Amino acid sequence: MTGIICINKPQEFTSFDVVASMRRCFGTKRIGHGGTLDPMATGVLPVFVGGATKAVDLVPDDSKSYRAGFRLGVVSDTQDIWGKLRSRCENGVSEAEMQFVLEDFRGEIMQIPPMYSALKVNGQKLCDLARRGIEVERKPRPATISRLELLSFDGTDGLIEVDCSGGTYIRTLINDIGEALCTGAVMTSLCRTKSCGFTLGCCHELDEVRNADREQLESWLMPVEKLFAPLPEITLDEVQQRMYLNGVRLDADRLAKRTEPGKLSRITAGDEFLGVGKINEQGELVPVKQFRGD
Repeated sequence: MTGIICINKPQEFTSFDVVASMRRCFGTKRIGHGGTLDPMATGVLPVFVGGATKAVDLVPDDSKSYRAGFRLGVVSDTQDIWGKLRSRCENGVSEAEMQFVLEDFRGEIMQIPPMYSALKVNGQKLCDLARRGIEVERKPRPATISRLELLSFDGTDGLIEVDCSGGTYIRTLINDIGEALCTGAVMTSLCRTKSCGFTLGCCHELDEVRNADREQLESWLMPVEKLFAPLPEITLDEVQQRMYLNGVRLDADRLAKRTEPGKLSRITAGDEFLGVGKINEQGELVPVKQFRGD
């Protein structure tokens, strides 16, 4: 079986826990996922099955959306409510003050990755070092916050919605907002509402998938081409299809439909999705990844 199935990851499960369950369900080790979620988090976890695992590193839309709870006045070593908490400030904050500070976190920002993260430094995961009481220097990394909305706020606890670039740490975003308010802040809940272009409405519950039979599982798998639907399309005729699948670089000027050089594109022939490719600087269509037959 090949395709993509979205799981609404339960709290207290790691992303690898879900992958392990999917390996048992689908009877294959060829399982990948579209973006790690912390055990505390719930929400959209795209799972790539079989030949679809080849698409994990080619996702054209790496943006993410989240709904996150926060609490002002406290800080923790993990930047969330599950860590070691200590009081920072008991003063409340008005909604106007909160809205004013949030404006500084929209657009392009820089983040220092948290120690409790899967990011590796010198081959070691930061979270493994943090559990041993070791803190290392981390370089700030760019992130894009395309939408940041305050859904509710009572002066201490609140809820935000965030649309952001892949690799953005919501815990760190909340921590930095707390620093800007001079109160400190921790994340109290996190739900990923969109990933790889898929939303919560596309998701199945983990127990539902575990209890499904093979026929039901196969019916739930979305074709890998759905992932690449936003990309421009290059269409091939029968002869070009045969040459393309044999690794021949095609002259882009001879194609019925072509795209700009360097732009990742869907390659199709008739109604069949063949894979993704690019037109290089020499004007040749070059395969990036083929999916036919997977």
